[in-house]
Amino acid sequence: MSTAEQGVGREARYTLLTVFLVGLRRRNLGAVVNAVVAAIGTYLPTVVTRAYGVKLKPWQRAYVNTAMVTHAVGMLGPYDDVWWWDHLTHAHSSSILAGIVYVVSRRKGRDPGPRVVAAVISLGLVWETIEYAIHATAKRLDLEPILVTYGRKDTFLDIVFDLVGALLVVAFGDRVLDELAANE
Repeated sequence: MSTAEQGVGREARYTLLTVFLVGLRRRNLGAVVNAVVAAIGTYLPTVVTRAYGVKLKPWQRAYVNTAMVTHAVGMLGPYDDVWWWDHLTHAHSSSILAGIVYVVSRRKGRDPGPRVVAAVISLGLVWETIEYAIHATAKRLDLEPILVTYGRKDTFLDIVFDLVGALLVVAFGDRVLDELAANE
């Protein structure tokens, strides 16, 4: 791994450390937990590279790490204050899942389109269910939720933007994931 590739992950982790510390200072459990989970997620490109022998480009590593950062930073206020923040993070994160499904499908010689859409929608629904359960349980126990739901309209829009991420990968996957999708 090059120094530039290591730097991408390191910079994301420093940003997430800052989110963690600000979350502690504000006693914002959601920001603290999301910063920890996101920091772990920044190792995903390295794990994939080592486990599967694929070579990720620096922009692909940065893309994954940016998703981790935007989710955690969002817990400090942008999810509540910036109307499009949640839409951006859903499209971004779902495109990462979509990219993985796309690459696996292409490597197996299968049409990735329906698999990408099915996986993203299915896991999006599972995520929304988990988010709701965590929020409802925290509320019932009079605790600060680490994930927040904003109602049916928000859940619907989350799934719509998950689908946007999936469709972007279906549309542009051959151009941006071609080296990863190639059979060896």
